[in-house]
Amino acid sequence: MRIIAGAHKGAKLTSPSGANTRPTSDRVKESLFSMLDGYGVLQAANVLDLFAGSGGLGFEAMSRGAAQVDFVDSSLAATRALESNADKLGLDHSSEVHTGDVLHYLSGLPGQEDPESRVFDLVFMDPPYPLGEDAVTQILRRLSAHLDMESIVVVERAARSPEPTMPDGLEVFRAKTFGETAIHFVQLSGEADTDQKTAD
Repeated sequence: MRIIAGAHKGAKLTSPSGANTRPTSDRVKESLFSMLDGYGVLQAANVLDLFAGSGGLGFEAMSRGAAQVDFVDSSLAATRALESNADKLGLDHSSEVHTGDVLHYLSGLPGQEDPESRVFDLVFMDPPYPLGEDAVTQILRRLSAHLDMESIVVVERAARSPEPTMPDGLEVFRAKTFGETAIHFVQLSGEADTDQKTAD
C-alpha cells in the first residue's frame, strides 16, 4: 500500500502482520480524494480514521494537507503498524493512535457541553463488511455528536450491502460505487448542497 498524492506521494505503508485488513484500492482512493478535494474539506482538517487498519486513508489525508488524524483500531497488529507508519512518515507529532473498540472510543470522547469536546472535519469509516448494519448505525449515532455542519463522514461498505441506515440528524448526500466497493458521503441533515445530493 502506498500514498498516491501530496507531500508523501509514493511512500509505502506497512500493513498489519497477520491482520485481516481490507485496504482501499488506489482506484477508489484516487476518486474518493478527488471528491473530497472538490468539497474543500482536506486543508488543515481534523480527521478521524475509524477501523483504520494500516491508516491508508488517514495518512493520505495528511499527505494532502490535513492537520491532525486520530486513528482507531481494535487490532494490536494494526495499531503497531499505524505507529510505525506515523514514525516513518515523520507524522507522529500530528497523529494519535488508539487501540480499542470504535464504539468504546466514541463513548469516551467528551460531550458537546464539555469544553474539551472534539469536533472532526472529516471521518473515514471503513468497518469490516461482516459488521451488522445496526452496529454501523449505532456508530454513526455516537459519531454525530462530534460533527459540525461542514463535517463529512465517508462510509465504505460492500456494494452488495444496503445503504447504511442513518440515525436521526444524519443524511447520505452522495453515493458512489466502484466495482465491489460503495462509498457513502454523510453529513448532518440539512447542510448538503442540493446540487450534490446525487447517487452517481
